[in-house]
Amino acid sequence: MADSQFKVRTMKRKNVKGLALNAPQPRAAQSGADAQLPGSRRDDDRAAGQLEIGVEFRLDLRAEDLIVIRELGHGNGGTVSKVQHAATKAIMARKIIHVEAKNEVRKRIVRELRIMHDCACPYIVSFYGAFQNESGDVVMCMEYMDCGSLDGISKNFGPVRVDVLGKIAEAVLGGLSYLYKQHRIMHRDMKPSNILVNSRGQIKICDFGVSSELEGSVAETFVGTGTYMAPERIQGAKYTVKSDVWSVGLTLMELAIGKFPFNSDADDETGGPQGILDLLQQIVLEPAPKLPKSDAFPSILEEMIARCLMKNPDERPTPWDLYETDPFLLAAKRTPVDLEAWAPNAVFCFQWSSHSHLEPYPTLQR
Repeated sequence: MADSQFKVRTMKRKNVKGLALNAPQPRAAQSGADAQLPGSRRDDDRAAGQLEIGVEFRLDLRAEDLIVIRELGHGNGGTVSKVQHAATKAIMARKIIHVEAKNEVRKRIVRELRIMHDCACPYIVSFYGAFQNESGDVVMCMEYMDCGSLDGISKNFGPVRVDVLGKIAEAVLGGLSYLYKQHRIMHRDMKPSNILVNSRGQIKICDFGVSSELEGSVAETFVGTGTYMAPERIQGAKYTVKSDVWSVGLTLMELAIGKFPFNSDADDETGGPQGILDLLQQIVLEPAPKLPKSDAFPSILEEMIARCLMKNPDERPTPWDLYETDPFLLAAKRTPVDLEAWAPNAVFCFQWSSHSHLEPYPTLQR
């Protein structure tokens, strides 16, 4: 999100978000249960006075209107850059995705991505727009999170504190609950690199699976993307939103212990195909990892992660089961944590100390 504030006026319409253009489609009435979710209308009304982009107004984005400030990361599948929208001065993260598909498929991907305009939740990165550039690449513009992702944080700074881990779990499970209950969207790629942080201490998830076409098109550009997948997905079986819960369990355990929970050569610098295949086989065939016994880990954290990592998906809770009733999540919600102080120290320093060999912002290559 842009650091600077700005005001743009449109004809005969008060621009409460500080941006121009089209008003959104009316939203369906919410049930009483759904109204309690983060991002419900009550939350929207409370945030209406804040200057935020891409929630109630949409930018008519074009490639020529985006000024590149610097590259944030790159991979075989595309690049991510920090850009500024020339007309509004808004700072954004622009992701260019190279999609090997026919033009009509790429156009369909862009249409599907625009569903993200309707996602208004404090735990989800805001979406500003998608379009095709002259090369036919799919271009997405999202909220810029200035502290980057959690990928590599624990590896460089050690395990994440339990109180901070609780806030991460709250944000991730709150975001996943909102996506599915409000929009019937599964994330499908939950991992540390898709959890972003900003210097205000906000934690948000990104890169959720709105477009099945896009997921299939870029799957081969990811190296090791299956390592956080639930066993049923690796095996090609039918899966539900509970597969995201498995990924959450692995992610939280990695952040808690400072390393990927499964033992495999896939996480070394070579990361070759054989190592990845061995790891996927290990995930499917061997017992799920357990959080090590330690005075640093409360029993309610051990129990929550164990529930997430049940091999049988029928025995796993849903994201909202955890978000609304799990003892660790309830304790996390009650516990005040100064994330605004934690984020710059842990995450922003990581960006500068490791930019030469690690990518702190999510790209199309892990």
